[in-house]
Amino acid sequence: MPYLASSLFACPLTLASGTGTVSVSSRWVVHADPDVVGTLATHQLGRLLIHLAAHLVRDHADRADRAGVAEDDRAERWNRCGDAEINDDLSADDCVPDTAPDLPGDLGCSPGGLAEAYLADADEGPRRWDCGSGADGRPRPWEGPPGHEGLLPGDAELLRLGVASEIHRLGREPGTVPGGWQRWAESVLPTRVDWRRLLAAEIRRSVAVVAGSVDYSYRRPSRRDGAAGNVVLPTMVRPVPDVAVVCDTSGSMHARLLARALAEVQGLLTRAGLRELRVLAVDTDVHAARRATRIEQVRLAGGGGTDMGAGIAAAAQLRPRPSVIVVLTDGYTPWPERPPAGIRVVVGLLAEGGPAWWPPPWARTVVIDDADGS
Repeated sequence: MPYLASSLFACPLTLASGTGTVSVSSRWVVHADPDVVGTLATHQLGRLLIHLAAHLVRDHADRADRAGVAEDDRAERWNRCGDAEINDDLSADDCVPDTAPDLPGDLGCSPGGLAEAYLADADEGPRRWDCGSGADGRPRPWEGPPGHEGLLPGDAELLRLGVASEIHRLGREPGTVPGGWQRWAESVLPTRVDWRRLLAAEIRRSVAVVAGSVDYSYRRPSRRDGAAGNVVLPTMVRPVPDVAVVCDTSGSMHARLLARALAEVQGLLTRAGLRELRVLAVDTDVHAARRATRIEQVRLAGGGGTDMGAGIAAAAQLRPRPSVIVVLTDGYTPWPERPPAGIRVVVGLLAEGGPAWWPPPWARTVVIDDADGS
């Protein structure tokens, strides 16, 4: 299950002696009682850690809050139902933990469901393992004050998105990812709404225009040199398109918008057929510029004011010079009066109530409206 590696390795580890469990907090911290760890074989501990990471990836803490389990005594019941939802998919790879082995059948429920459905229909029974607040949203005494360590909610959301992207990539090969994980990834990374197809089509169109152009070069001899005597003839070349992505990371880009921007970067690497991108994180300055072949390599930093013109200018100065620049922004930015010479610019507008400044006519603009909740 390599698609869960990034989530597992993002969890810091702390000792929690005397707790009698290995658990995760809602801030993605693993709390481990060394006496309990000492009783587990290596494969048992590995299965348990994967199981705990799955609670975090599937956002069981927030889902428990929405289900109202924190308001009554159903937290332990919810923990069992969440275990069953996860283990149903872990069983496909023989990774159900011995410590928390509940499956849907143990609850008297049919396989393939969600914890919310199991919560309503499950038979009564004891919780077999305390998975921590990361499973039910209820703080444990050993976890310390809320927010003193671990991941911020926005960082956790971006990490979930990265896991979903990896599942989406690996799921194209039959038999590599269980169906439950694929359905979860589709709910996090929807791919069937019109604006996504439109954006991918616009990028492909821009890339095709550049790829179809030709130029003269003296870097290699022409095939007609023999007929030209002492005249050196250039040869025709077809440039390879190079795409740069400018991601708005200003203060107006909250965690949800950043997650959507990251989803579009993943879409460029998959649906638009690009093998590599150069991604720039920009507010009024460029905070990160990296080559990326996978979504995990992208780093979004910033949080100040906004000037996408600075990002476009920085992208135009990259070497080799990009042929297409994609700008992902909420639109709360001024724009330069002129486009960079010889570069096509495509703007993906993350619409939430309409932009303050509409992109200029020299840029191809696609409105990414997420009003449908996808």
